[in-house]
Amino acid sequence: MSTRADINASLHKLGKLSPKGYYLGLHIRFAAPLIQHQTYAQEWSDFYSANGYALRDPTIAWGFSTTGACRWSALPIPDPFNILQDAADHGLTYGLTVSNGPIASRTIASFARADREFKDDEIADITATIRRLHDVTEPPESLTRAQKEALRCIAEGDRHAAAAAKLGITESAFKARLISVRERLMARTTAEALQRAKDYRLL
Repeated sequence: MSTRADINASLHKLGKLSPKGYYLGLHIRFAAPLIQHQTYAQEWSDFYSANGYALRDPTIAWGFSTTGACRWSALPIPDPFNILQDAADHGLTYGLTVSNGPIASRTIASFARADREFKDDEIADITATIRRLHDVTEPPESLTRAQKEALRCIAEGDRHAAAAAKLGITESAFKARLISVRERLMARTTAEALQRAKDYRLL
């Protein structure tokens, strides 16, 4: 199974385990995740953003303070803004937060249900899936010289034919370089690969 297919299968699995949705921030660096995915209802997402809850969320504070898994009902972090109650009012009544990885590249994910607490075996399954996602999305240490050259041409606005001519290679060879860099950076598009290369400080 390819890395992209593996990621998609893991996200699908998490969705089945978290019927009221989830948020996943992979490799949070400089206060922003390198990759994020969320399936919460739009109404809750809009309410959360409008109230600036990301900076006050006790689940995120807990995720940065330790690693492991914790039901929201057992969080040892104060919630002075009643964010968890607001979540419950939006149907996210029972929740779970999982934190994994070093503080400089932390992965934090939260999951919600409306009907009951997460069971121990579900927590173990979710935790193992998050660890796997954290590992398979670990940013590369570097790109090859050819991959960097190809991305720089794109960054400078060159079209494929012009970029190939500039590098002294065929257009098909240039396209192959772009495919390889997209795969290395787990990006769907070249534009996404370019942004990730910048975010990862590889260019």
